[in-house]
Parts: sequence; structure tokens; C-alpha cells
Amino acid sequence: MSSKLAYKETFDCVQCGYCLPACPTYVTMGKERHSPRGRINLVQMAAEGKIALNEIEDSLDLCLGCRACETVCPTNVQYGKILESFKEAKAETKDTSLIEKLTLQKALPNKLLLRTLTKSLGVYQKTKLDKLVRKSNLLGFLPEQLRAFEEITPTVENPKKQMRKNTVLPAQGKVKARIGFFTGCIMDVFFSRINDLSIKLLQHAGCEVTIIKEQTCCGALQHHSGDKSYSKKLAKENIAAFEKHNFDYVVNSIGGCGAMLVEYNHLLGDEQEWTERAKDFAKRNKDISVILNDLGISFEKEIKGVATYQPSCHLLNVQRVVNDPISLLTSIPGLTYIPLPKADMCCGSAGIYNIVHYEESMDILDEKMKSVHKITPDTIVTSNPGCHLQMCLGVKREGLEEKIKVVHIVELLAEACELS
Repeated sequence: MSSKLAYKETFDCVQCGYCLPACPTYVTMGKERHSPRGRINLVQMAAEGKIALNEIEDSLDLCLGCRACETVCPTNVQYGKILESFKEAKAETKDTSLIEKLTLQKALPNKLLLRTLTKSLGVYQKTKLDKLVRKSNLLGFLPEQLRAFEEITPTVENPKKQMRKNTVLPAQGKVKARIGFFTGCIMDVFFSRINDLSIKLLQHAGCEVTIIKEQTCCGALQHHSGDKSYSKKLAKENIAAFEKHNFDYVVNSIGGCGAMLVEYNHLLGDEQEWTERAKDFAKRNKDISVILNDLGISFEKEIKGVATYQPSCHLLNVQRVVNDPISLLTSIPGLTYIPLPKADMCCGSAGIYNIVHYEESMDILDEKMKSVHKITPDTIVTSNPGCHLQMCLGVKREGLEEKIKVVHIVELLAEACELS
């Protein structure tokens, strides 16, 4: 019996089945083994020594970690804790590959390396080398999933230097809140423009915004891979960096990172020295939609068209931010908002799930696109970079690039506020 497995928590599950229709892998695979209650039962059996850990890997590895099951569970099962305990136990029994270790421990927290990657991708796109490479099929040797995502890579822009220094960016008008802005790592490589627009929107709403250079990767991908100790290291670095300042809130526009930040108190709950510090940090963390909706923003132009919203699972199910993005969208002049059927169903992105489990991810994405076809919007609004890329891929796979655009909610709000 592995001491890492959250054995006690498995008994909260009464096997009622409320989770089944909420689980994307159960919906697409149709097997009890790939449902939340099925996985909980497998973890329980492994903890009791009835089956080996490697006998449940196929099921647990295919879980998206979307945690939609938690929102419908009548007995409040801590599924996320059970899943992470499996990943931690698995990491103890297997050696992490050198590439994975270098990526998670060396690359993501390395700002210099990430800036170099941003500049390299910028050159790759600006010289139109990307189009030449695709036309010549020079990437034909890559796996299908990497070729697919290379084709939808957003236009990479260097972050605006004046908005990446350790300086205070003033609010417009009276200061309503003092904000520490969390930029993220991958976000600032592929979506630095969204970070820039986020800062401008916060200033527009009356926030004094500071970007501190000491911040680092949130630790989500490391934690999801079972490397709890390194996730703790990154969490402590972020807490120590932000608590030096008297911020009212720490704000981000990344659903996945935000979910990790608000759970630092759980991550560090077993370390007395950090418990209260982590609780305070987690309490101050807010998604940008919450802050903007609370403070209010003034719009300068109408945006005509029909928009729908695909929420980030970790924004919806972990941070429990449900109404704020929708409230903001419905307040944009001229915009018609239509709810997406089964919006709370994961799109299949889930960190690097769509790379590691490409075929299963595409089955889930195909289900999501069926919902999109039912309402035919002009715009799909997202709140997380992974979801954004996944929905771009969904639109491309359906041949809808000329009819539907995919935008982050920050981009739409900034346009309506005439911020660029």
C-alpha cells in the first residue's frame, strides 16, 4: 500500500454516478474504468494492495484533471487530491525522463530562456519561415499533434518592455486597488499581448499595477506530473516575492495558473512555517474577470456579432469563477451573447494532455465542436491559453476559420474599451 495515495478520501465516494455525465472521458470512452468513480475505486484497490499501481495507470493517466466531477458531487469528494496522490505515487516508482525534468525544472522557471524562445519564435514568424516550412512539409517527421499545434501557434510578440519592469504602472483616475500582476511563463511567451492588454484594462478600471521580476512559474505542470517537491519550491518563491509588497490582490488572466495559485494553501498545508503565508497568498489571488467585474469598466465602442464562452475548467471548477466572465461579456455594447451548450464540459486541452494523449483529446474536442455547431457564433471567447489553442484547433479541424474567431476575453474587453 502506497502511503502517498489519498486512501481515506476515497471513502467519501458513495458510487452514486452523478459524476458520469460530467466526465469527458466517460462520455467519449463509455467505460466505467474511465469515470471518476471508477478511478476512485481503482485508487482505493491499489492503496489496499489488491492491485498494483501500474495496473491503474491506463485509467488515471487518461484523466484530464478537469475536476468537473467535484462540482456535481453530492458528497464533496476531493477528487483532485486523489488524482494528485496517484501522480505523486507514480512519480516515486518511475524515473522522470531527462527531457521532462529539463523542461519542468529548468526551462519553465528560466526567464532568460523563455525570452530567447519568444524572440526566436518571433523571428520564425516575421520572416515567414513558418509558412515556408509548412509549404515544404519540412516538419513531416514530427508527430501529428506537434504539426497540428504548430499550424495554429499565435503570432508571437515581445512583451512591451515598459510593462515588464519592476515598476509601478499608475491607475487611471482614483486608485481603487493595488495589484500585483502574475504573468505566467508559457503565457508570456505565446500570449504576451494578452498580458499587456490585461495590465491596461486593470489600469483603465482604476488599478495600480506592479509586475515584480522575482515571480516565477506557478508550478502547475510540475505538480500535475507528480513532482510535488519542486512545485512547493516554486510556490514558496512566489509567495516570498509577492508578500514583500502590500498588494490588495494578485491578478492573472490564466485559468490554469490561477487554479494553482489559489491552492498553494493546500500544497503547503503540511508545512507549518508556510501555512498562514500560503493561505493569505491564495486568498489574494483573483482572476482578472473577477476584478474587472467588481470594479467595473467603461466601454468606448460597440462590438457587433454573436459570441459564446468556453470557460477554463480550472477557472470554473477549481477557482469557482462562473458568472464574472459572462457578466462582462453581456455588458459589452452591441455584442450578442449566446450560452454554449455543455459549456462546463472540458475542451480536451488540460495542460499538455492534448499533446500526450492526442487522439483522446481530439475525441473530446469533437464533442465540444458539436456544441459550437448548435449555435454558430462569430466568436468563441476563452479564459486560458491552453483552451484558446485547443478551440483554435477545433475551429480549424471543422474548416470554420473564415467564420469563427477565437479570442481571449481580455482581447474582446480591450477592443470594446479601445485599448491596444
